[in-house]
This record gives sequence, structure tokens and C-alpha cells, in this order.
Amino acid sequence: MNDTDFDMRAAMAETLRGREGAWALVRGFAAHWGEPLAAADGYTDAELDAAERRLGVRLPAALREAYRLFGRRADLTSSQDVLLTPDELYVLDGALVYRAENQGCAHWGVLLGDLEREDPPTVVRPDLADKSQERWEPWEERFSTAAAVMAMTEKLLEDHELTDFVESDIELPDDFRELPALGRGCRWHEGPNVLIGVVEEAWMMARARTPEALEALYEAVPGDWLSS
Repeated sequence: MNDTDFDMRAAMAETLRGREGAWALVRGFAAHWGEPLAAADGYTDAELDAAERRLGVRLPAALREAYRLFGRRADLTSSQDVLLTPDELYVLDGALVYRAENQGCAHWGVLLGDLEREDPPTVVRPDLADKSQERWEPWEERFSTAAAVMAMTEKLLEDHELTDFVESDIELPDDFRELPALGRGCRWHEGPNVLIGVVEEAWMMARARTPEALEALYEAVPGDWLSS
């Protein structure tokens, strides 16, 4: 399939069916909105095996698959928040931590009791002033969903001439069709050569395929865009 034929709506819908759909979404998304995935974009089984020996735990199948597929692709994992490398994975208060907010305000993990599941649920732990109040809270029902949403979000937050950001709850025009719901607190919309993510109804991130498409977005959705 040519990357110009990528059907974002269908790929996102398939992600909801299971982890194979999530990995297909990441492959298609990476090629359509950036660069196709390559073998060097993932970690090796040897590196993941070493992490298991160091931690004394078995990594879930979905986590291993994500790390092997695109774990080294910073544009899909670490434009803002950070996917930990295999040798940085650690255990905190009953969970395996795999991702950190860029200023340490939150961490994402998988409860140790769920590590035997192939595609376990994920949890989040906000960083609070009163450490005694910190708790692991439910995040996504499947790790594969969390990983696919991470790839999309980090790509839209990449420091790139075709991305932008605005703090706003602007209503989008009708020609920006809403895509399937994917990710906690996220709404996704697709316009002419533009992908938009709306987070917590408070801020909006966008990526265009061409400079002309980005300029058209500014005209269609006026606001205090960061780079406009």
C-alpha cells in the first residue's frame, strides 16, 4: 500500500480490536505522517531479555512488540514525554514504569500483577507534593492502545515545521471529520492533509503534510497557534 492511501479512520478503528491493529496503525501512521519504520527503529530481543534479567520480571508480549517495532524512534516516543529505554525500565510501588512525563509530573506503568497478560492495562501515577497521596490510577485498558496513542501524540508534538499547538477549545469546522475515539481524554480529527488531536478539551495539537495545508488550517481554525 502506498502511504498516500493510508486510511486513518479504518486503522484507528482496527486498533480497538487488538494489538495487531495497533501495530498496523503505528506502521501506517509513521509512513504517512513522517518516515516509514525500519528495522533499526526498534530494540533487539537481546536488549529486552537483558532488561528482564536485570528486573527479575517477564515483560508483556505487547510491550516487547512495541519496543521491537519503534522503541528507538524518538519522533514517535519522546518528542515531549519520554519512553524509557530497556535499561531504564524500573519498578516503583508495585508497577513496572515505562514512560515519564517530560518534567517528571507523571509516570506510566504496568502493575506487576498484570505483567503475565499479553496486552495488559496501563496505569498512571501523578507526581504530587504530598507523596503519601500518590497512587497508581487506571490509564488505558491495553498497553497496545497506550503505545499507539503515544506514537500519534508524540508525532504531533514533534518540533517540526509542519506541527503546531494551541491552548484552546476552538470548535472545528465541519470539514474536519472526527475520527474514532482513541486514547484517554483525546479526540482526533482529520482535515485536508491535516491531523488534529484535542486533549482534555483544553489544547490542540496538529500536523500537516504540506506547508500549504498548515496555512489552510490557520485560516480555518483561527487562534493563538504557537508557530503561526
